[in-house]
Amino acid sequence: MKLKDLFYLLKNATEQGVDNALLESGQLQEQLSKAEAYRLFGRGNVDRWINEGLISPIQSTEKCSKKSLDRNKLEAIAAASNRITYLPVADR
Repeated sequence: MKLKDLFYLLKNATEQGVDNALLESGQLQEQLSKAEAYRLFGRGNVDRWINEGLISPIQSTEKCSKKSLDRNKLEAIAAASNRITYLPVADR
């Protein structure tokens, strides 16, 4: 295993541990509104993931009719997305 691979494994494990601790302490919500997802992951990305069927809005557990998105699924989809490495249109 290369040092770079070990670095990414430790980085991902640390991020997941922090997320788990924040979820357990109640500082981080499991469900995100669409507006929060847009701020974290970008409107275009979230809309594309919904259109492609990678994630679907679910009915919130609160009394209002607001729909929300699962944070863990969004983070998994974002981590698997390699579109960040694509070249901009001008550079193609």
